[in-house]
Amino acid sequence: MQHTIPVDKLGPNGQTMADAVAACVHCGFCLAACPTYKVLGEEMDSPRGRIILMRDVLQGTLTPEEAAPYLDRCLGCVGCVTACPSGVKYGELITAYRAHTEPLRARPAMDRLSRRLVRETLPYPDRFRAAAMTGKLALPFKGALPGQLAAMLALLPDDLPPKGEPLPEVHPAIGQRRARVALLAGCVQQVLAPQINQATIQVLAAHGVEVVIPKGQGCCGALGMHTGDAESARQLAAKNLKAFPRDVDAIVSNAAGCGSAMKEYELLFRGAALEDEARAFAHKVKDVSEFLDELGLREVRSLPQPLTVAYHDACHLAHAQGIWGAPRRLLKAIPNLTLAEIPEGEICCGSAGTYNIEHPDIANQLGERKARNILATGAGVVATGNIGCLVQIRAHLKRAGKPLPVVHTMELLAQAVGLQAPNALGAR
Repeated sequence: MQHTIPVDKLGPNGQTMADAVAACVHCGFCLAACPTYKVLGEEMDSPRGRIILMRDVLQGTLTPEEAAPYLDRCLGCVGCVTACPSGVKYGELITAYRAHTEPLRARPAMDRLSRRLVRETLPYPDRFRAAAMTGKLALPFKGALPGQLAAMLALLPDDLPPKGEPLPEVHPAIGQRRARVALLAGCVQQVLAPQINQATIQVLAAHGVEVVIPKGQGCCGALGMHTGDAESARQLAAKNLKAFPRDVDAIVSNAAGCGSAMKEYELLFRGAALEDEARAFAHKVKDVSEFLDELGLREVRSLPQPLTVAYHDACHLAHAQGIWGAPRRLLKAIPNLTLAEIPEGEICCGSAGTYNIEHPDIANQLGERKARNILATGAGVVATGNIGCLVQIRAHLKRAGKPLPVVHTMELLAQAVGLQAPNALGAR
């Protein structure tokens, strides 16, 4: 018997899900691009298999709980989108599917606790800092904690950077103003790596860009979007729609996951009163590497010593936003810097938002694989464009006994325009 997806019963994104399912021709090109298929080797842990499962759930021939083990193991890295010859919008499908099915789930108590802890801390820098400091005290007892809580502690750095001064609401351009942008400050990044925002503001200003940091902004909502908590994501996104000015040339993000989420605000508000506003906002969003590459660099200085840099493609920059060339062109413009390509560079590092907390076993295998491939390049520094990747890679290089400095692309550029001292690349 032929079943169809009851679009009219699935909410405003019902047609989006149905179209994505229908576009899949089950060719299998996605298999080699899928991290979980590489690790687990199971058809149902591939994009092709998961699309079949999602179709069956949406048609009502399978329950969400029956499909959950395989759908939960999806990182949402959308590497399959890059590999797909049929243009299946898997990212929109998995986001909408999780939002539709999460309210129907009955998760175990530990899952609920872990998710609530993440939801109540990570999007709020002050809460996250307090939780991280508390977590440092619990490190000696890590082995006695449940897996997800232990995984959280394992990702914390040896030392938390001190809390710095609040970011200015406006940072002027240096010299003639070429552009004006609004910057998303981020959540976790403000606590674990505040120097990334500082470097970003400095580099933009040095290239004639006035930077506005809206005071009323908050979390982009990415974590909620990726875990099916659509209501929480909408509340956070609505706050940003209100806070960010529209009289700017771009809304800039220096975290791949955040930028990708903001570019999907239209999906989040489809069928709602804020849909048009969300669409206009999303069209303004650019990754900082994308923006600077389009603007054009002014003269950059040579690094004091030759440096080989392994550039890691954050999945939500390369696969979700389609930005591959921009960060590479920026880095190649720095004299005395040699760019090294990482083997299997298109494969996720295992961070994927909160994936390395919810599925630490798979995430650890992917993190170890990424660390081995980075070390094979012989590079002295790793650069990336996402705080989650930075934390994951740094942790696994340390576990491998090779704690290379892992920095944001903007930190290297800040050094190249003379805004940060050479020791800014020291291991942190």
